[in-house]
Amino acid sequence: MAPPAMNGPRHNEFIQVPKVRVIDHEGENLGVMYTREAIEQAAEYGLDLVEVSPNADPPVCKFLDVGKYKYEAQKKANQARKTQKTQEIKEIKMRPNIDDHDYETKMKNVRKFIGDGDKVKLTLRFRGRELSHGQLGMALLQRVAEDVQEEAKVESYPRMEGRQMLMVLAPKS
Repeated sequence: MAPPAMNGPRHNEFIQVPKVRVIDHEGENLGVMYTREAIEQAAEYGLDLVEVSPNADPPVCKFLDVGKYKYEAQKKANQARKTQKTQEIKEIKMRPNIDDHDYETKMKNVRKFIGDGDKVKLTLRFRGRELSHGQLGMALLQRVAEDVQEEAKVESYPRMEGRQMLMVLAPKS
């Protein structure tokens, strides 16, 4: 029969190794001792023997309240999840024969998205005979890359996909 699934660190009877390095509840290193003996000492203080560094040789265990330890670890993980920023991909659509004012408006949005830490996917859509003038689209996307080279780097260079030309910009860290 398989042992029950555990979430969190191994503690008390779940520690399988015969000897462990022990640190008491005050942070004092008690040295290497038998696991049974360490569990008994932890019980004297009303605490559990918790494996804090299982990959060490021998594993490092501490006298802790396992419930409180799990709670603190969960709080720390939630805080880390709260502070991390997910990077989104924002899309800007253009046409190859875009007017100067429209271009400036699109560039203002590109700079805003890059400033917020998001990636920007520039999509250049060709219609009808515009498709035969791919060099115009390439020149436009090169102009965009030059205009934002201070704030962003080209992550994916311009490439054709059907009737669209795509380029991805990412913020410089």
